[in-house]
Order: sequence, then C-alpha cells, then structure tokens
Amino acid sequence: MNAEKQQLIDTLQKKILQWEGYRPPAVGTRSVVGLGPVEEAFPNGVFPVGAVHELLCGSTEQAAAGSGLVTGILSSLLQHGGICVWIGRKRRLFAPALSLFGVEPHKVIFISLAHDKDALWVMEEALKCSGLTAVVCEVSDLDFKLSRRLQLAVEQSRVTGFVMRNAADKPGSTACVARWRVTPLPSVAPDGLPGLGFLRWQVELLKVRNGRTGSWILEWGDGHFETVQQIWQAEERKVG
Repeated sequence: MNAEKQQLIDTLQKKILQWEGYRPPAVGTRSVVGLGPVEEAFPNGVFPVGAVHELLCGSTEQAAAGSGLVTGILSSLLQHGGICVWIGRKRRLFAPALSLFGVEPHKVIFISLAHDKDALWVMEEALKCSGLTAVVCEVSDLDFKLSRRLQLAVEQSRVTGFVMRNAADKPGSTACVARWRVTPLPSVAPDGLPGLGFLRWQVELLKVRNGRTGSWILEWGDGHFETVQQIWQAEERKVG
C-alpha cells in the first residue's frame, strides 16, 4: 500500500472516530470526566461524549453501582451548565442523593415510565435535543436496531446517552460505543480509622469500539474518581 492510500485511510479513521464521539482532547488537557486510567482505554485517551454507553446490571446492587458511576460522570458533564434527562421505571432513584456526586437535582428532569418501548422512544427523542447534555434510561432490553437509532441521534445532537440494562443475562449485540459492568465493593475506611469509607466499585469495560477492554477498582471521594492504584500511591507518599 502506497503512502497516499495509507494517509487517506488514516484520515477516514480519524473522522469516523470523531463522528462516534472520540474527539481528541484540547491542547494541554487529557481528561474529560476524571476517570484516569479508565479513559486511557478509549481511542485518543478520552471518554467519548456525544455517544451512547451501555451498562449491564444483573442485580439491584449492580444497578445502584452503575447509577453511582453514571452520576459521577454527569457531575463532570454538567459542570459548565446543562440539563440531564433521567428516564426510570420504578422510581428507585433518590434525587437528593445526587448531590453526593456534585449533581444538583434541579439539573435533572426525571421521567417515570413502565414499559421499555415507551422509555426508549422518549430517550431517542431526548437524544435529538441538542439543548440537553445527557440522557440516562433504565430498561430491561435493547436490541441492535434500537441502539443504532440512539447512536444516530447523538451523532447529530452531540448529547451523551447512558442505557442502564437490567437484563444482563441477555447482552446480545448493540451499536453502543462501550459496554460497562459496575459491581459494588466494600468501602475501606481512610487511614485505617473505624467507620465507612468512600464508595468503591469494580468497573469493567467489556466492550469498547476501537479501544481496549479492562477492569479497574474506582473510588468516589472528595468530588472526584480515583483508582485504587492512585490511592495507594498517595498513601505511600504520605508514609515517605
């Protein structure tokens, strides 16, 4: 393959990545949502916004942990203003608890719907609204056709979507740019003191388009994400 053809292919690949939400970070910046090493698994080393993410939730505990991870990401996405739509099914989300992650409840529009069909229709319409920053939707199932419609919607509006799938036993194939699974872990009290520590999760990136999969232990504390490796390094510096 000659140099001209290779250059054309490289240019097309970069454009496709940008259309899918993998835009390179601005000069002098690296992180978008503060996920640290997790973000490095994505193309260009940056969390893809303007794309649809899928979270598999096989239990109530995983659903709660997934909601925590998403809310932490929303705290970064909503930093400079914006509104999020959260479409739920059983009204399990306690809105005031969002403040724990730096998300003010008045910045979230809550919609409760009983059926997946209705929830996904509302999500698709919301994703078309460029005035929104993000849309979160809790459903039982999602097929490739519907996921493709969602992905096409965000490619025009640049809104970021999160689908919380409460049927992890039927993952199937979707057009989402990334598939996650979040599992709660016991907290560790800081400095060995008795009591509860910060929220901690096992975060798995099961599928990522043009990136690499992986598993990390993340903790939410003091308004940001930290990996366990970062926490250990900080503790070692204190001891040193």
